[in-house]
Amino acid sequence: MKKNWVIGIVIVVAAIASLVFIILGNLNMAVLFMTAIFTLSNGYRAVSFKEKGYVREAKWMKVIAIVFAVLFFVILGIILF
Repeated sequence: MKKNWVIGIVIVVAAIASLVFIILGNLNMAVLFMTAIFTLSNGYRAVSFKEKGYVREAKWMKVIAIVFAVLFFVILGIILF
């Protein structure tokens, strides 16, 4: 149960950070945190689907989480350089 709470809190913190950066007008950072939200939520879904026995759906969510993780680092690279 603690794993669910920790992941949920991390996703909520990333969502709040994204909203703050939207309000401040820093859209690059807002998009960075949005991709972090998508990566975390899809990764969590992949794990939960696998635990429930939905193997094909878990593979799909894992692929989507990996795509968003790659995009996270691409956006981070664009912001830093």
